[in-house]
Amino acid sequence: MQELIPVYLEHDGTVLTGQAAMPKGLGPFPAVMVMHNALGIGPHVREVAGRLSALGYVAVATDMYGGGAPASEFAANTAAFERITGNPDLLRDRVCAWFERVSGMVEVVPDRVAAIGFCFGGTCVLELARSGAPARAVVSYHGILTSDRPMRAAAFPGAVQAWCGAQDPYAPLDHIEGLRAELEAAGANYTITTFGDAAHGFTDPAADSMGRPGIAYNAMAERISWAGTVAMLDSVMKA
Repeated sequence: MQELIPVYLEHDGTVLTGQAAMPKGLGPFPAVMVMHNALGIGPHVREVAGRLSALGYVAVATDMYGGGAPASEFAANTAAFERITGNPDLLRDRVCAWFERVSGMVEVVPDRVAAIGFCFGGTCVLELARSGAPARAVVSYHGILTSDRPMRAAAFPGAVQAWCGAQDPYAPLDHIEGLRAELEAAGANYTITTFGDAAHGFTDPAADSMGRPGIAYNAMAERISWAGTVAMLDSVMKA
């Protein structure tokens, strides 16, 4: 796995430690924020960052909890997850702070930044879009889709992708339809894809090891969603 370099951000009294995978060659480059699931920055997020850097992006795994949020520190990260999800203003502000941090990196083209996220991270990137931040795109994989502050009309200039599983108990079909209605009402440029046999966490090969109902890896859904993401990023980030 590619060696990652730390990227620091202080927000609301917490020192956050992101981890960046850098592409080869001379920059600046377009950038993609890679937002972790509820467990913190684990092997899957790191591996995705490496894949993106090989495609020519600065890929920053963004720490939403503090201290680098290693996924092995389950108890501490659970407490941080509950704190931040219980404070929607903090969550949205922190996502936006990371967007500003990544956009301001000397290695990054400041107006060519996107964000992708998995599970909790999928929720985070949707909140980035709802904030109206000038990201080129956001991509949510099996994220929680509801929000008490939906996207305002014409608020988000970028593209929205949501990859969902029809068997996901955390984002059931009525929530998927609710997101579609929200984005339609806001006039957003969006694509929502629902895999009929996919559950929560379908992109993570380690999902089955959790042994929890409604959480499972789905190889086909992972491959299709990744291919669609790469195609969309190429279109909006490198054109």
